[in-house]
Amino acid sequence: MGALLKLVDATLFVFFVVIAVAAPFIDGQTCLPQSFFPEVLVELKSWYARTYGDYLVSQKPHFFVGIVWVELLFQWPLAVANLYGILAAKSWLNTTCLIYGASVFTSMVTILSELVQSGKASDKLLYVYSPFLGLGVLAMLRGLLPQSSTTTSRIGKRPTLGRKKKA
Repeated sequence: MGALLKLVDATLFVFFVVIAVAAPFIDGQTCLPQSFFPEVLVELKSWYARTYGDYLVSQKPHFFVGIVWVELLFQWPLAVANLYGILAAKSWLNTTCLIYGASVFTSMVTILSELVQSGKASDKLLYVYSPFLGLGVLAMLRGLLPQSSTTTSRIGKRPTLGRKKKA
């Protein structure tokens, strides 16, 4: 079980690094003025929208802008906290992964449903969004897995004092 947990944590770590960097700089352009971002990042997002035909990014429907706000205000801080939780083997990692996974899964089901139902999405675009649905499932599963044996809980434990006990 320990090897599986390490593999899951390593996979989630890579996803969380991508989210920690991409969410504020790339996804933030969806709901914030583009004047806040360097021209290089604006061009990168435009290139992505053209290359993959991502009409959600170029047309900015209201539901998509709302999902991006949820990502920036709720999911992004959780992703950063999960990065720290994985690195420091924190006991609260299961809880934050479960919360993050449920939120991402819900967002991705909404986005993928729109892409499939609209008929506008190419297979290439579906392949871009689908791994994030897997991220949501994997994060929820990580939240349900038992605690790693390397972490110890400090709840209810007092620090030992530097004196001897009397008999």
